[in-house]
Amino acid sequence: MTSISSLAEIASLIGEPARTAMLVTLLDGRALTAGELARAAGVTAPTASGHLARMLEASLIAVEAQGRHRYYRLSSPAVGAMLEHMMGVAATIGDAGLIARCRIVTGPRDQALRHARVCYDHLAGEVAVAIADALIEAGRIDLSRDGAAVTGEGLAFLASVGVKLEASAPGPVFCRPCLDWSERRPHIAGAVGSALYRSLLDRHWLRRVEGSRAVTVTPAGVAGLDNRFGVRV
Repeated sequence: MTSISSLAEIASLIGEPARTAMLVTLLDGRALTAGELARAAGVTAPTASGHLARMLEASLIAVEAQGRHRYYRLSSPAVGAMLEHMMGVAATIGDAGLIARCRIVTGPRDQALRHARVCYDHLAGEVAVAIADALIEAGRIDLSRDGAAVTGEGLAFLASVGVKLEASAPGPVFCRPCLDWSERRPHIAGAVGSALYRSLLDRHWLRRVEGSRAVTVTPAGVAGLDNRFGVRV
């Protein structure tokens, strides 16, 4: 069980604005240098190094050396999911004093991010939730707030659209629901969500937007999602 002190330590680390900026920058799954993260956080290189050292020690991030360079990334999909959920909470309570006067807008204001984006290693946004809804309606995935399970028919269907679960990233969670930041309904995460996202990229149904978490659905993707999943984009 997570102790109160370790939970408080993680909260304290994430709560510092520069570290928050670095973690959110890494949320798109890329590995970046200390200099790139320093620019993202608006701090000097020495300050960035200190922040990165503390997050490494707490296992929030990991580092990989390649030649003379060191590249930092989120340590696991669990950290990415935690950040996405925290952003959802922040969007809900951030303007709590204005609730009586303002309509609450959940998630990102950027329409491209609301439509489709990457959440560390899986797809999020309107398209991701629509895919989850279609798989649930077809009886291919059982999804609830408590967990998720792929049915036998679901495994066969996923294989038919090129989802290679055997090659998915290792981890203890095969399939799980992830509450979508903007839609406030679950999309698919875990090994199944990661493998599904990679398959859609490999089929060129999705295309990453350079320098952004946004993902665009290609013309082939519009047709494919409609024909195979029954999802109209």
